[in-house]
Amino acid sequence: QVQLIESGGGLVQAGGSLRLSCAASGRTFSSYAMGWFRQAPGKERDFVAAINWSDSTRYADSVRGRFTISRDNAKNTVYLQMNSLKPEDTGVYYCAADVSGYRTSIMETRYQYWGQGTQVTVSS
Repeated sequence: QVQLIESGGGLVQAGGSLRLSCAASGRTFSSYAMGWFRQAPGKERDFVAAINWSDSTRYADSVRGRFTISRDNAKNTVYLQMNSLKPEDTGVYYCAADVSGYRTSIMETRYQYWGQGTQVTVSS
């Protein structure tokens, strides 16, 4: 069983930055692929970014060039650096783990473990 705990959310003005962290339990973190998803009010949860065990990354078109996903296996932590934030980036951000570590899937169903989420609010 893997537990994921997100942190770093908050309220920020448009154009600002936030860094989200997701700390994972367990000794096999380095073998997992990790993803970030977000859910805006009244909408479905959408893919944001993913990183696999060899640090290959994938981004949603809406965040490419503004967001950066990274991981620190020594700390069992994955990060999402978010720059040039826009009001449409508002939502609950979730991290997720995929035991098939080679993937960088955009599909929720490929991820077996999920955190509880952290709220990000971007004001205009």
